[in-house]
Amino acid sequence: MKPLIIIGAGMAAYSLAREVRKLNKTAALLIITADDGGFYSKPMLSNAFAQKKLAAQLVSHSAVAMAEQVGAHIMTKTRVKHIDTIAKVVDTSSGAFDYEQLVIAVGAQAIRLNIAGDAAERVLSVNHIDDYATFREKLLPEVQASARVVILGAGLIGCEFADDLAAHGHQVMLVDPNSLPLAALAAPPLSQGLHAALSARGIDLRLGTTASSVDHADGALKVTLANGDSVVADVVLSAVGLRPDLTLAQAANLASGRGILVDSHGRTSAPDVYALGDCAEYRIDGEGRTSPLPYIAPILTAARAIAKTLNGEDTEIDLKHSPVIVKTPSYPLALVPPPAHAVATGRWETEVDGGTTICRFFDAQGVMLGFGVAPQEAKIRQALMAALGTKP
Repeated sequence: MKPLIIIGAGMAAYSLAREVRKLNKTAALLIITADDGGFYSKPMLSNAFAQKKLAAQLVSHSAVAMAEQVGAHIMTKTRVKHIDTIAKVVDTSSGAFDYEQLVIAVGAQAIRLNIAGDAAERVLSVNHIDDYATFREKLLPEVQASARVVILGAGLIGCEFADDLAAHGHQVMLVDPNSLPLAALAAPPLSQGLHAALSARGIDLRLGTTASSVDHADGALKVTLANGDSVVADVVLSAVGLRPDLTLAQAANLASGRGILVDSHGRTSAPDVYALGDCAEYRIDGEGRTSPLPYIAPILTAARAIAKTLNGEDTEIDLKHSPVIVKTPSYPLALVPPPAHAVATGRWETEVDGGTTICRFFDAQGVMLGFGVAPQEAKIRQALMAALGTKP
């Protein structure tokens, strides 16, 4: 019997495998991954340092344990070279394998900035547990008791890393072309609150500029900014975002935009081929709009629906709003960013209740389509979630 093949071994892949196994105890399941297949929570990478977590401590289950848990054969350290969607064959560094159904769950790749300088290759990014291990090794006490860290990007991940590292005693500079941190996700009053909190933490925010070059400088790194300023750092971390990994999909001629385009059931443009997780671009409304959704809740929702469809029960992916919890302890936020198409014609309204700032986004018709709250707590967050899609 030809197996269901899942390419990838991240949260999306393993979530799907668990859901499939709940529905079908005997289906042949093959998971192919280029890494060692250990399971860990990727969102933990940006706040594990202050918790003094080694990379190995973040791995909750080995590939062997996961294989037993989901009843699958897991091929580790195996690179997928090509997908033949006509012959229904996956060609890998360990041989070719026929599939009955195929799910691509290869995640996203860190965006690499075009930075000049003779040390540009020393700019790190953390998109995988191996990246975290490399990053953490450079910041161990015996190497740098209080390292000078420049973080490029004051979005979600950059702010989380900055808060985490500053709490551990490192000297942190946060560089971003926007005038406020978290500018793409949060209402201005919340971004201003985060700016104040990070500054109070001792983080040096250099906003409205970018890094133009990184050069070697007496055993350290010299970071030159576009505004002419320069700073010496021990470590430079790029946190400017992720881009869906389209390498295999494009080589297989699958329809793609920013991500691998899937329909409301997770199907790609090829028969019996699905995409899930950070590599996919989902239909987000009834008007044909699509978007990658690089958050945990959509991954879990899509995994449950796709598993049912794979098992013969056609099930649409019911994407519901879910708040993004920003792990910045100095200013904890919960956000549901408004849809991009509504931003130009909508408006933010701000309410301050005691020490809590609540921002609600309303579209041109007065319907609440997003919010942000800080400091966030469950009761307020749940009330705001219940108000989404309604008029005041």
